Amino acid sequence: MAPMYDLSTRKRALALVAQGRSLNSVSRDTGISRAAIRSWQNRLEPRPRVTPPDPGPPADERAYAYLLGLYLGDGCISAHPRGGYYLRIACADAWPGLIEECREAIGKVRPDVGVYVAQKQGCVAVTSYFRCWPVFFPQHGPGKKHERRIALEPWQQAIVDAHPWEFVRGLIHSDGCRITNWTTRLVAGERKRYEYPRYFFTNVSEDIRRLYTDTLDKLGVEWTHCTRHGNPFNISVARRASVALMDAHVGPKY
Repeated sequence: MAPMYDLSTRKRALALVAQGRSLNSVSRDTGISRAAIRSWQNRLEPRPRVTPPDPGPPADERAYAYLLGLYLGDGCISAHPRGGYYLRIACADAWPGLIEECREAIGKVRPDVGVYVAQKQGCVAVTSYFRCWPVFFPQHGPGKKHERRIALEPWQQAIVDAHPWEFVRGLIHSDGCRITNWTTRLVAGERKRYEYPRYFFTNVSEDIRRLYTDTLDKLGVEWTHCTRHGNPFNISVARRASVALMDAHVGPKY
């Protein structure tokens, strides 16, 4: 027989979900099944949400293009039980410069909102509460990004077209990296080590990978698919001229 839970227990579990935590995480910490929590979401959170007023365009379009790249890679939006939404961007502890740049971008996009950092295991969540975040990021929706269609609205595409390198930087800073590959070559009978830089972008969503490669095409950056273990999730930039372009406008994380 399924266990019975009182209303306060149900609301407490739903509050954890509203903080952006996964059903698996909440289930593991509370001992409540995922199915039960999901059913409570349908029964206890059916309250219709009032459509927020039009907040106007981003205050800084260059910062928005960068923040959009971060959001598509490592961002999420979750509803607050009492209204409004949290925007969270996960940033690894290893990149303090990225954490600070993310904070600055949110503040430039909406100078009237607060931004704070919540420490997690191995990373921080750069977080901001604002009732209109879904208006700024209409890609928000239920489930994982790679399980639903991701496409830019015309106004978002116009911003990306105006600031393509900032968009690429955001994507690389979230789901990309700059590495040094090496190989060996036979030169005058002697085998020598040869190193070369390379950029990788890895994302499970085909739509997000296409947004990245379409932007690279417009910038004249050559790229290739790099399939690993049968999965075409990696996009590689390794041509010398293209790496030089990426170095000039993106660079490694810091």
